[in-house]
Amino acid sequence: MRFIDEAKIQVEGGRGGNGCVSFRREKYVPRGGPDGGDGGKGGDVILEATERKQTLLDFRYRRLYRAERGRHGQGKAKHGRGGKDLVLHVPVGTLAKDVETGEVLADLNRPGMRWVAARGGRGGRGNARFVTSTRQAPRYAEEGEEGETREMQLELKLLADVGLVGLPNAGKSTLIAAVSAARPKIADYPFTTLIPNLGVVHYGDAPPFVMADIPGLIEGAHEGAGLGIRFLKHIERTKVLVHLVDASALSPTDPLAPYRAIERELESYSDTLGEKDRIVALNKMDLVTEEARREDLLAAYRTTGHPVVAVSALTRRGLPDLLKALVRLLRDEEADAL
Repeated sequence: MRFIDEAKIQVEGGRGGNGCVSFRREKYVPRGGPDGGDGGKGGDVILEATERKQTLLDFRYRRLYRAERGRHGQGKAKHGRGGKDLVLHVPVGTLAKDVETGEVLADLNRPGMRWVAARGGRGGRGNARFVTSTRQAPRYAEEGEEGETREMQLELKLLADVGLVGLPNAGKSTLIAAVSAARPKIADYPFTTLIPNLGVVHYGDAPPFVMADIPGLIEGAHEGAGLGIRFLKHIERTKVLVHLVDASALSPTDPLAPYRAIERELESYSDTLGEKDRIVALNKMDLVTEEARREDLLAAYRTTGHPVVAVSALTRRGLPDLLKALVRLLRDEEADAL
């Protein structure tokens, strides 16, 4: 299945049915009064979040969605049936935005959450509605109203507790595969990950949490360089970040350079990402053979002010320490939210 996280669609509520012009016609009532029924209301277009969908792929092949129109009124005071609502199922985490202004119209971030995207038009009143003391036989009725029309941008932001960030080839895919059941493509070259990957992580008796791996970032990502810019939005909702650094590729003279480069991209993209709590994980430490070198790297990264953990996603060394630190940080985030 292709991962599609953006789609532009147009939705139209159903038009209301027309009111009816009718008069009673009975054997012994030669001049019966008006009995035209009302038209039915047009159906609404409704977005509903569901866990059964993980992509907006369906909306790439069809742009216009129109709810059913209301039926017309009939004689003998028969009102027209209302049009059926059109329910569009979207993945949990979908944003609906106004195409022109970018305003967020709805944030469907819980399963079963609904939002009326376009309301159906009101049905027209039949001529029986227009009888007055001076107008006993009105020969007109209302037409049904047009439904609302809206053009909007659907944007999917994955819901995860922990987001993995770092340069391409830092080992994010290997890490998420090591701590969860996720099976992303893994290879020893940049941009192996082309779509976000989600994995559910279990550690001890702590509640399971969801980890998201996005394509690696490069310098200038917030301006569109590389692949990561398209997917940074998927970690905006995360509670904490894991900044993964390839310890085996760090310069002896400036080991913090790759860390600073990624942090600049996060802060440039949004204040929200720059302010999130994070853990720095020095990955591939099994390839750093000198003990003194390992200690120097840990000391350098402790100056960032964030917790630092030495790991090897490939050999799984240090992963329990990383998971323990994540569980502690997530508990602190939940406590602060109460």
